[in-house]
Amino acid sequence: MAGLKSFSTQWGGKELTIETGKYATQAGGSCTVRMGDTIVLATATMSDGIREGIDFLPLSVEYEERLYAAGRIKGSRFIKKEGRPTDEAVLVGRAIDRAIRPLFNGKIRNDIQVVITCLSFDGENDPDVLGLIGASCALTMSDIPWKGPIACVRVGSIGGEWVLNPSYEARKKSVLDLQFAGTAEKVLMVEASATEAPEDVVLGGFWFGMKHLGVPVKLIEEVRAAIGKDKRDVLAPKSDEEKAKVKRREEIETIARPFIYGQVRDLFFGAPRASKAERAAQKKEVKKRTEAFLLEQGVLPEEVKMGTGIIGEVVEEAVSLAILHDDKRVDGRGIKDVRTLVCEVDVLPRVHGSAHFKRGDTQVLSTITLGGPGDAQELDGMEHVEKKRYFHHYNFPPYSVGEVKPMRGPGRREVGHGALAEKALVGMMPEKESFPYTIRAVSEVFGSNGSSSMASTCGSTLALMAAGVPLKSPVAGLAMGLATDGKGKWKVITDLQDLEDGAGGMDFKIAGSAMGITAVQMDTKTDGLTREIIETTFAQAKEGRQHILTAMLKAIAAPRADLSKYAPRIISLRINPEKIGDVIGPGGKVINEIIDTTGVGSIDIEDDGLVMITSTNAEAAQKAYEWVQNITREAKVGEIFKGKVTRLMNFGAFVEFLPKQEGLVHVSEMAPWRVNEPGDIVKSGDEVHVKVTEIDNLGRINLSMKQAPGNMYPEKPPEAAMGSRPPARPGFGGPSRGPRRP
Repeated sequence: MAGLKSFSTQWGGKELTIETGKYATQAGGSCTVRMGDTIVLATATMSDGIREGIDFLPLSVEYEERLYAAGRIKGSRFIKKEGRPTDEAVLVGRAIDRAIRPLFNGKIRNDIQVVITCLSFDGENDPDVLGLIGASCALTMSDIPWKGPIACVRVGSIGGEWVLNPSYEARKKSVLDLQFAGTAEKVLMVEASATEAPEDVVLGGFWFGMKHLGVPVKLIEEVRAAIGKDKRDVLAPKSDEEKAKVKRREEIETIARPFIYGQVRDLFFGAPRASKAERAAQKKEVKKRTEAFLLEQGVLPEEVKMGTGIIGEVVEEAVSLAILHDDKRVDGRGIKDVRTLVCEVDVLPRVHGSAHFKRGDTQVLSTITLGGPGDAQELDGMEHVEKKRYFHHYNFPPYSVGEVKPMRGPGRREVGHGALAEKALVGMMPEKESFPYTIRAVSEVFGSNGSSSMASTCGSTLALMAAGVPLKSPVAGLAMGLATDGKGKWKVITDLQDLEDGAGGMDFKIAGSAMGITAVQMDTKTDGLTREIIETTFAQAKEGRQHILTAMLKAIAAPRADLSKYAPRIISLRINPEKIGDVIGPGGKVINEIIDTTGVGSIDIEDDGLVMITSTNAEAAQKAYEWVQNITREAKVGEIFKGKVTRLMNFGAFVEFLPKQEGLVHVSEMAPWRVNEPGDIVKSGDEVHVKVTEIDNLGRINLSMKQAPGNMYPEKPPEAAMGSRPPARPGFGGPSRGPRRP
């Protein structure tokens, strides 16, 4: 194609290629990014006009999975078209949004939309990383004002060696899965999970990854140099009327700013309080006083809003300056202090596990529900087709922040916070072999003022231990903040709250155990965090995390030894995989008979022979266990069984001593005397005791009644026993009985 241009570079031993001019050419900026056979299309478009009546940047970022990219058709029986994005797709879109948003001017009111679509997925190269690189390139080459480029990288640690952009298989072996966006100098967004990785290991992953971020950033710069458009100046006034309006706004802000600043210092710091509701009331009082002041200064009533519109900005600035210059926070805490904690367990009577965790005004109720293996969640996404046995759901009703809004199910934020709490704990779950339950955690946010996701992590840990889930280690988490003055001065603060999460700040969530880190998530309202800020954050967060863990362990020191009486019980056993068909039976006949007869809830069988029986009735579970065990049990020479005579032959009797397993009792082994006819001793349907005496190389089983205790015989042999005995089967003690019964 005439407009097609291709740009390539080597990155971590693989070729990274960006192509432009072929697809989606009507977008403001578009490109495809390829590594291996994974290809994503990224587009960025901005509206010509502004959206009136809003006070925020109208940016939307969408990540589109396409199952055709992986050569799959949707697993639903009735719906084959992709519908609502999977949680995985929502999280990818959210991560890209968090990475690129800080580099926009927050005063832009033109709608901006970034759409990333995965067109081809090879199962090895991560479309998440390529999607962020593509978004950065599309924005950089477009006419949209944006202070990029940035790039994204994924880092793993396997056997003490760093791995750049590890494959999916390699990530399973890694102690760290660290994904972050930024440049070689600064970090803008972080998503990470780890298996109790020490702080120095996680930090080492950052430094390794930052060394490699320069390669894709340089490639994007090449694209901009070759075909980049001039950026639009959407903020400059375009008419004399607009210029006059801007000038008047600046005049009013100049009058209002020092007055607002003084009121904030007086109301917010004069009598420090921790209540979010009280601070909201203080903010309203500042607005009321500012309106009166501006009217006194001759500002027209219709112009007053120009002055009150900067109250939020001034409040955030005042809060940051108080931290930077006086180590003073609005609630009176020191910069390393955690707010007052409340940790309680067993707050609900009928659930399998429950806990209440409160930190300041942030309040979460977490519950645990235990189910059988069949309750596992099936994932049907582009990247993953698997089952999850632990999942966390997070609910954030509007009353938790004192608002009234329609409740329409979890949004992107709720999905993200639930996923973070899940990520923090999933690595601490017991192995399926020892604890085969499906585990659902639900966190109900009753109050929010700073990191309800980390409160959900803490609450879920408490609830899991109360439920008797044998966690490898308890996990706690908290959010770290940042105060800056825009001139290079900064301080990291522990346990971030609402007013401290403003311009020039960060929301750096770190969760882990006493041994190390399990999850990290970060976004910032700066142009990126330096190495020194990141190091300070990790060191300070470790102190705060240990403080919270200590408080949690006072509520419950270890996972309970017993499950709730309302929780189902699971008995598991391992059978020979070749015997799975015997347990299931044709069309599920046998397994359904076991469930219906014993009354257990379910029986789940893994391909490797792990059988898990779930029931709320211990006696029923034990009966089903014995039933399955008998079906799959393989007899050994010397074992004694009670069985039923199934058929008589002239040379002996066949006895079913285990379900679907028969053996032959030759007439010579029926009684302690000479037996002429098998019918003289037993008849079909009789129950007898037998001992396994031989198993030949074909698997045929020879039994003995006279060697097994418990059989009843007459005091003297019947006269019929004096007859001649049938000839023995060569090499087996009886005539051949044909092929072994399946």
